Amino acid sequence: MSVEVKEIQKRIGVLKKEKKAVILAHNYQVLEVQKVADMVGDSYQLSKAASEVKSDILLFCGVRFMGETAKLLNPVTKVLLSDGEAGCPMADMEPAYEVKEFKKANPDHLIVCYVNSTAETKALSDVCVTSSNAVRIVDSLPKDKPIMFLPDKNLGHYINQITGRKMDLWEGMCPIHHININMQDIHKARLMYPKHSIIVHPECPPAIVSEADFVGSTKELFEYAKQNDKLIIGTEVGLIRMIQSKYPRKSIHALSERAICPNMKRTSINFVLETLRYELNEIKIPPKIAERALIPIQKMMELNK
Repeated sequence: MSVEVKEIQKRIGVLKKEKKAVILAHNYQVLEVQKVADMVGDSYQLSKAASEVKSDILLFCGVRFMGETAKLLNPVTKVLLSDGEAGCPMADMEPAYEVKEFKKANPDHLIVCYVNSTAETKALSDVCVTSSNAVRIVDSLPKDKPIMFLPDKNLGHYINQITGRKMDLWEGMCPIHHININMQDIHKARLMYPKHSIIVHPECPPAIVSEADFVGSTKELFEYAKQNDKLIIGTEVGLIRMIQSKYPRKSIHALSERAICPNMKRTSINFVLETLRYELNEIKIPPKIAERALIPIQKMMELNK
C-alpha cells in the first residue's frame, strides 16, 4: 500500500471522528476501501449493521440498492453512497412497472424479492431475502402459495433445488456471476488444482453450482475459507482478495479473474474521502415508497431470527 493511500486513509479516520460517521463496506470493495470501514460484510450483515448505527452519518461503500436499504432501516441517519453512479445491473432487470403488471395479473402470488433490488421494487414485494437467508425464509413461507422470486433466476433455481419449491423465476441475473464464470473455468480449475475444493456463490449458473463442492453466500464462503486451506472461489474477486489478504499462507485462487463488478469497483479511496468531506451522494427515498419498502425488509429480519 502506497504512502499516498495510507495518508488518505488517515485523513478519512480523522473525518470520521469529526463528523461522527460510520463507514460500512461490502466485501466486493477494493482492499484499501475495506481498510477504512468500521465493518465489512455481505448484504445481510451490512443491513443489520445499518439498522443499529447510532452516528450522524453512515457512508456506504457499495452500490445504490445497498445504500437505499441502509436508509430504509435507519431513516434518521444521513446515508451517503461512496459513488453516486454505482448501480446494479441485476436490480435494473426488474423495473417496478413490470413487477406491478405481474402483480395485477397474478394477485395470488407472493413476491419474494432478493435484496439486490431497487426501493421501488421492494415496495411491491412481500418479503426480501439475501443469499445467506433465502433458503430458510422461502422454506418458511406457506406451501400452498405460489411465489414469484425476483430478480435472480440463478439464486431462485438454487432455492428451488434445496427447498423443493417450484417458485416462478424472474428473468434476471448478475452478469458478473452468470457470464464471467463458466464451465471452462471449472474444468481448468480441476486440472490445475485437483486437490482444491471449488466453492461458489449461488448467483452462478446452475451448471456451475452443480459442479461445486460447496455453495454459499459471501459470508458463508468466507467462513468456509477460515476452515479450509486449498480453495478455488467462484464469486466477485473482491471477496477473494480479502481472503487472500487475511490468509496469505493458504492456497486461495479465483475461479475466474474476470469476475470483477465494475460498479463495486467504481469506489476508490479518494471517492470515500471526498464523499465524506463534502457529504455527497445522499440517499433520499420518497416517503410513501420508503414506508412500503421497509415492510418486506422488516419481514426478512423477523424471519431470519
